[in-house]
Amino acid sequence: MKRALLLSLIILSVFITTSCGGQAQVSRELDYEETKKMVVDILKTDEGKKAIQDVMSDEKLRQQLIMDQAIVTETIQSTLTSEKGADFWKKNFEDPAFAEKMAQSMQQQHEQLLKSLMNDPEYRTKLIEVMKDPELIPDLTTILKSNEYRDHLKTVISETIESPLYQTKIQELLLKAAEKKADEEKKAAEA
Repeated sequence: MKRALLLSLIILSVFITTSCGGQAQVSRELDYEETKKMVVDILKTDEGKKAIQDVMSDEKLRQQLIMDQAIVTETIQSTLTSEKGADFWKKNFEDPAFAEKMAQSMQQQHEQLLKSLMNDPEYRTKLIEVMKDPELIPDLTTILKSNEYRDHLKTVISETIESPLYQTKIQELLLKAAEKKADEEKKAAEA
């Protein structure tokens, strides 16, 4: 009897274990769905949003997210070419602070582009053609003779002369000219 009782307890425990194993699988699936819902709910709370903001405020992480995503490139391209994108840029470029920051961020690339274009014979030819356009000459003449342009030119020249880089170059040129003049005078005195 004890043996039968022991045998039935073992069979009962095996049966319970196997039935629980099946429930464990179902339970895992339910746990996943419940966990998923819980995570989504957490993210929607103010604390969840704050946690995401804290993670996104890490500069290193943001750089990796931005630089590693091909979607970003595609999004930018589609945004720039859409009507909403054009309106967005038009509106933002009306803000002087935004326009200034944008220009500063692109200044080096623009300078490199212009320098490379100035070495391109086809570009130079087209630029000269535009400058020689009879309809454009009166406008150019008016611009070049205007007081505003002259004032701007004076400012640019003053800034250039005051620049340490150009001051050094000017000093070198003056020293070379003085040496050349001294050599010429020396040769003239010897002759």
